[in-house]
Amino acid sequence: MFLKHLARRLPLLLVLAVLLGGGGWAWMRNGAILVELAQPRRGPAVEAIYATGTVEAEKWARIPPVTAGRIVEVFAFEGDVVKEGQPLARLDDREARARVAELEAKAAYWREEMNRSAALVQRGIRAPENEQKARSEYNQVIAAINAARQRRTDLLVTSPMDGVVLKRDGEIGELAEVKDALFWVGAPRPLRITAEVDEEDIARVHVGQKVLIKADAFADRVLEAKVDRVTPKGDPINKTFRVRVVLPDDTPLLVGMTTEINIITNEKADVLLVPATAVSDGRVFVVENGAAQVQAVRVGIHGRTLVEVEDGLSTDRSVIVAPPPGLKAGDRVRIK
Repeated sequence: MFLKHLARRLPLLLVLAVLLGGGGWAWMRNGAILVELAQPRRGPAVEAIYATGTVEAEKWARIPPVTAGRIVEVFAFEGDVVKEGQPLARLDDREARARVAELEAKAAYWREEMNRSAALVQRGIRAPENEQKARSEYNQVIAAINAARQRRTDLLVTSPMDGVVLKRDGEIGELAEVKDALFWVGAPRPLRITAEVDEEDIARVHVGQKVLIKADAFADRVLEAKVDRVTPKGDPINKTFRVRVVLPDDTPLLVGMTTEINIITNEKADVLLVPATAVSDGRVFVVENGAAQVQAVRVGIHGRTLVEVEDGLSTDRSVIVAPPPGLKAGDRVRIK
């Protein structure tokens, strides 16, 4: 039974043996490390600091109500041009108006009482103290009227600046709290990007540096701007510094857009470039007579994908793109 079973399997075992033998022979024949080569090329080299930021107006204001109240009227909407002091919305002021009317009635009474007391004092019918009391009561009511009128004024939400309504929150009937921003008003131009840059990179950021900008809304375009300001105090928790990038007046970016920015710290027009993965510890691997050899180089600008080679390599000397771990000089290699 065993011999019969073995006889059925023997052809399969012979086939496997042949394949393994052939594979071993091929490995011995091509016993070399597979590598990929890249030709150095000349081109521009850019060193940049990457960050993300948000587009905002250079001059803008977040406008909450001065006091809590229910919204009863809205006078301005997104895109409207408004002037400083212009009403944007009104909160329910019925109680405030009633209070002002009540105090004005009291003021009228004490004004008449003060005038009548003054006349009677002059005729010697009433003591001067009565006139003084009436005048004191009148002055107190006037002060209360001014406070009540201010309370009524505070229920009117106004614009603190000339600009455009960038955003509006809150609908008629909603209760607005002091913490709620009902409007955002800003000047339409200039715009800026506010970005957070890692503290380890901030020493290389300076006012006036060129900035390249990418936004999802304009995926096929690279926009340019300049560093306008760097805040002198950083965030010790997030370990970042705030950088302001001023945008040109013709920018297509809109307030609120998120962007990716690259702050250019170094730039050269025509240099020798190799893949960044080819360089390690100031050396590259080249291939000579089917074997890997180490070539020392002096590097310059480190980009995200390319590295500048200042010395030690010529354009006709290909380099191994990503040397495999453990590769050393003299190892046999095979070009992919």
